[in-house]
Amino acid sequence: MSNESAVTKISSVFVDEVVTHAKLRILELPLGAGKLALITLDNDQDHTRPSTFGPRGLASLDAALDEIALTQNIAAVAITGKPFIFAVGADLSGADLIDSLETARAITELGHRVFRRFGELTVPSFAYLNGAAMGGGLEVALHCTYRTVSTGAAGLALPEVFLGLIPGWGGTWLLPNLIGPTNALKVIITNAMAQNKQMKPNDLMKLGIADAAFEPADFLEQSMRWTAKVLLGEVQVARPEPDRESWDDVVNAARAGLEVRLHGATPAPYVACDLIAGAKYRTRDEGFTAEDDALSVLMMGADLRASLYSFNLVNKRARKPVGVPDKSLARPVTKIGVVGAGLMASQLALLFVRRLEVPVVITDLDAARVEKGLAYVHGEVDAMVAKGRLSPDKGNRLKALVTGSTSKSDFADADFVIEAVFENLEIKQQVFAEVEAVVSDTCILATNTSSLSISKIAQNLKHPERVVGFHFFNPVSVMPLLEIARGTKTDDATLATAFTVGKVLKKSCVLVKDAPAFVVNRLLTRFLGEVTRAVDEGTDFAAADSALDPLGLPLSPFVLLQLVGPAVAFHVSETMHAQFPDRFYVSENLRRLVAAGKTSIYIWDANGKPSVDPDVAALYVQGPLQLSAEQVRTRALTALAQEAKLLLDEGVVAAAEDIDLCMLVGAGWPFWLGGLTPYLDRTGISEQANGKKFAG
Repeated sequence: MSNESAVTKISSVFVDEVVTHAKLRILELPLGAGKLALITLDNDQDHTRPSTFGPRGLASLDAALDEIALTQNIAAVAITGKPFIFAVGADLSGADLIDSLETARAITELGHRVFRRFGELTVPSFAYLNGAAMGGGLEVALHCTYRTVSTGAAGLALPEVFLGLIPGWGGTWLLPNLIGPTNALKVIITNAMAQNKQMKPNDLMKLGIADAAFEPADFLEQSMRWTAKVLLGEVQVARPEPDRESWDDVVNAARAGLEVRLHGATPAPYVACDLIAGAKYRTRDEGFTAEDDALSVLMMGADLRASLYSFNLVNKRARKPVGVPDKSLARPVTKIGVVGAGLMASQLALLFVRRLEVPVVITDLDAARVEKGLAYVHGEVDAMVAKGRLSPDKGNRLKALVTGSTSKSDFADADFVIEAVFENLEIKQQVFAEVEAVVSDTCILATNTSSLSISKIAQNLKHPERVVGFHFFNPVSVMPLLEIARGTKTDDATLATAFTVGKVLKKSCVLVKDAPAFVVNRLLTRFLGEVTRAVDEGTDFAAADSALDPLGLPLSPFVLLQLVGPAVAFHVSETMHAQFPDRFYVSENLRRLVAAGKTSIYIWDANGKPSVDPDVAALYVQGPLQLSAEQVRTRALTALAQEAKLLLDEGVVAAAEDIDLCMLVGAGWPFWLGGLTPYLDRTGISEQANGKKFAG
């Protein structure tokens, strides 16, 4: 199929595409190196939207290359993007409308036909990565002979596996043959599976993806000067040959790791692994054909549709939370107070000072605890400086903004005070009473409680209207979710301020009603309760813990229990049982585990293989009922379906989409499952549990 017929075939699918145009200019290179044909990618119709590649965009790029082919005396060809954006990959806006393998194949082949031209020119080609380069954006750069990157660029990744796809426009063949299989697997699979972890410009340099890096202010000029030096022979780019002897062993180890992590739950990472394995011996043509075969099949799969639902939640709904008062009501926040100096409180202090860059005061009961909290913050900042993530000057400024005290009077001029003390109602009420005595009447009082009532925490205060739930997830710097809970008396100004602060903290904020454990902890507590109940009744530890493996969840139930901490998990289960005794299970075995001071069910051998701690096994008293893994899984998912429906019935969140968003960014629910409620609908669990689906 020709490019023209392919565009005609698939353009009807992307009827609403914002077209990315390839604008061509012929420029004189410095140092008398000759003429440069510079292509700039720009979607003029919408400056707020990153440039993507749909059929019309690819056709525009193809036409620019045709024009270059007809231009005389060109010394080099380069491609760059509009300000701060190189290109972020394929336009997936019409992916759910692709209705045949033939159409999917036409899209994959079109991308290959156009992109590969950069690697088949009669002159060297250069990619100037001036900003975000993701997916197909990074792939078109890989087709070029050389690459420069702006030191200010963000959003550098091949995220396709995260979305149920593979880098299918050259990435799985070009990247391993450029930087070797180990690093290619890291970029294509490991990073993508880690919630789409993105690279920084320095990462591209270390990996050998980029050949030179320049400051943003004069990035284009410096890239062109570097290009001239390359053409004149003044700069030589050394590229070590990938280690082909260990290639198979590296890929086989990656496959084994995938099996441990995913248990076959989604095909994309396995397909990517196979393509990287094949890149060792396949020619370019063979590698690209294999990508066409694989990508077209994945584009027709359910995982892509599910992933796009998840992607839209995280990138659209999370940016416009439902039910939030107008941001014009938000009050300015120029100083932060943090009550507590433990690990959670210290993490909060670090996050606030990094994002808001305002004074932060930590308080605790004694100077030793305060000093420990400050040491944590300073140590983390110093580590960022050492890694090049912060400049020394910026690091010193941030450390100077964080101070400690044993007196809450230092909060007198604070605009926002958050507590992260022990999960006990009376203690939190006392803390806020002490804080209220010294702060202004408009200072926001935020609680990081995970299970207690916001309204009860605030009930004895003179100004309960300025108390709000501000529930983070651990580790604070990594987990994106922030559940913002409105108490019965929380006013609009407080809520608007909380959401404004949450946005500056770069968190995905969801408005939740003041209800026990809010959303994520409520669902996870119910879920963990069913798994622990199964073990208490007599099910083997391994069978219960592996029951959810087919879903590919990031952690098994008992590993999650260790991360949360048995004591915390038990306390929350007791709290929830007191509220809903008919649904939330309290494990007497877990009680014994906590009483014995055990922090984990497992011990790990030298090879990282877990087994049940004999001391833990000795503590457990089990019944005679042995369930299969499938029976445990059905129990746990049925419980999730029931609890999700109750969250909606009680108005804890506005819609099922908010439950899905919370689970995606707060519990690591895999993107390819498409959110909790759609998954429960697809599997029939929601109808079995509730008599109806969540959707429709």
